[in-house]
Amino acid sequence: MKVDFNRIALQEALALVTSVVPSRTPKPILQCIKIAADKDAVRLYGTDLEIGIECGVSQVEVHAKGEVVIPADRVAGIVRESVDEVISVESVEGTCHIRTADSHFTIYSHEASQYPKIPSFDGKADLVIELGELQEGIEQTVFAAAKESTRYALNGILWEVSAKKLILVATDGRRLARRKLNLLSGPGESGYRIIVPAKTMSLLDRIGGDEKDKVSVRLVDNQILIGCANVVVSSNLVEGNFPKYEDIIPSGYDKKVKFQTEIALSAVRRAALLTNEDSKGVKVAITADSVVFSCRAPEMGDAQVDVSVEYKGEPVEIGFNPQFLVDVLRVLKTPEFDMELGQPDRPGLIKSGASFVYVVMPINLG
Repeated sequence: MKVDFNRIALQEALALVTSVVPSRTPKPILQCIKIAADKDAVRLYGTDLEIGIECGVSQVEVHAKGEVVIPADRVAGIVRESVDEVISVESVEGTCHIRTADSHFTIYSHEASQYPKIPSFDGKADLVIELGELQEGIEQTVFAAAKESTRYALNGILWEVSAKKLILVATDGRRLARRKLNLLSGPGESGYRIIVPAKTMSLLDRIGGDEKDKVSVRLVDNQILIGCANVVVSSNLVEGNFPKYEDIIPSGYDKKVKFQTEIALSAVRRAALLTNEDSKGVKVAITADSVVFSCRAPEMGDAQVDVSVEYKGEPVEIGFNPQFLVDVLRVLKTPEFDMELGQPDRPGLIKSGASFVYVVMPINLG
């Protein structure tokens, strides 16, 4: 194999592919990527055996077809530190030679036939959605998924698919984010529910391209295949039962406040500046036409930020983890949002437009 790459195009593809390569594994070949050249097309492959990715590289000149498997961190480092416009990669009898105008690296390669097989996207899509729509939905939900949980279902994002809609839901037990998305085409009358790993969703959010690009999705056995432009992501699905999220979203609240998104985000961030290990909460006190975000930390001091709002209901005070508020306010796409509250021991509800809902549990401020 011998290929000349445009350095920037290769670097962008490597950044995506190496993001799934494990840093530690008992199988050294999994710490590698596979480069496969065929006529005028070159594709990169990476996998951790749960998630796989296939990524085409643009702006290449193929001099000889072939495959090579080399350590991901080494090739990524070489490309990252290079300043030349063109990088040449050539494989010869168990070694890979990477050349630029003033450098030559020789890396020992693995046997290409031993590299795990990564599924390609073959067949008809079960659903199609715009890339921009899907990535916006990912950004508004993936942060709420559990980072580590013995309830494996909480480590993923629920996909609830119907004829024309895709609903994404994530929760870690203390908060829940739900976003409704429009499909370009769906599975017809037979909807379904699956749980996709949060890591897979984060990877999809990194796919570059025009937001109008189409994303095609197929289900094969216990795997999801997602294709967009020159990228195919394959992933195992999460097994387990996702909570009945409809039962978690409160209704019938009588205390409703409309906030300016940027103003509320700034107020929460400033009020949280004096929180510490002993006092992690921010109190939200709502009275007529005013909301006060405040915190009080022993041996440190207190903070208070006033925000003018339109509110005619009964006064209410409730405590929240400020990071849970910051996380959601950062991903809202509307200039305004509604906060709905019940009793101080009931969850808070944030609504943005007609498609996004966020539920956050209150905390006891003592």
